[in-house]
Amino acid sequence: MNVPGWLMPHRITVEPYAGDGAYGPTYGPREMVAALVVETRKRVHDREGREAVATAQIITAPDLDCPPESRVTLPSGRITRALAVTPYTAPGLPVPQCTEVMCQ
Repeated sequence: MNVPGWLMPHRITVEPYAGDGAYGPTYGPREMVAALVVETRKRVHDREGREAVATAQIITAPDLDCPPESRVTLPSGRITRALAVTPYTAPGLPVPQCTEVMCQ
């Protein structure tokens, strides 16, 4: 079971991180995604284990393609990057599956 659509009233744009190129980071094609966005401050660890402060928490569908370092445009128009991405699944249990993205 996935998170119901009515719980995701916001729209964000995700450009999946594809690696570093000769001129800096490269990204995949943009995708508009339904999400629940909460702009809050939390301490998280980035993909290299360093402590960072996230300023936005995003909850979205479990099939989101958003590796750490992806570029995310929030509903406010602010462009940020994904620090930590966590899939939540509970096979066999009657709880919704989702993906949490913590953004810089």
